[in-house]
Amino acid sequence: MKNEKIQKLVLTGVFAALSYVIFTFLQFKIPLPGGDATSIHLGNAVCVLGALILGGFYGGLAGAIGMTIGDLLDPVYVVYAPKTFLLKLCIGLIAGLIAHRLGRITHRTDRKAIGKWVLLAALGGLLFNTVFDPLVGYLYKLLVLGKPAAQIALTWNILSTSINTVISTVVSVVVYMALLPSLKKAGLFFTIGKEKSKMD
Repeated sequence: MKNEKIQKLVLTGVFAALSYVIFTFLQFKIPLPGGDATSIHLGNAVCVLGALILGGFYGGLAGAIGMTIGDLLDPVYVVYAPKTFLLKLCIGLIAGLIAHRLGRITHRTDRKAIGKWVLLAALGGLLFNTVFDPLVGYLYKLLVLGKPAAQIALTWNILSTSINTVISTVVSVVVYMALLPSLKKAGLFFTIGKEKSKMD
């Protein structure tokens, strides 16, 4: 049990680093009026993948840390760091709740059933972000930049966040299902929750 917790902490650091690198260096940034920007990136996919492998808290924390560091080191995004930390943590918590508490994916043996719950988990976490990322960003811009700039940015943020949701859902589900056999062989398939009986 202690060894598994250490493995999870180490992998949380790995996923945090991975989310930072992917968010920072593999993003397509779209400049907006007023010196603002939005972007297309796969950082959220890493967050979901972390939640599927490590559980909601550790996976969400990894994504939150990695992408918040990315914000803090970017002069355009630095003001959004608190929002990023909270929303990315929530992506992981929601995806983890659906995958592990409702779907109990680490207790199932039927690949189709696992795939279904993995898809639902990814969609749950990422659809939450699709709604709240633009909304929270809009409220911030409304208070700081004024209504015209906030409305222009809102349209672009909804578009980019929706694209990110579709891409991140596909990538996180495909990668998790592809890694599943290897994770089991490597001993990195963590059984999350108390139920030990195999389902399906």
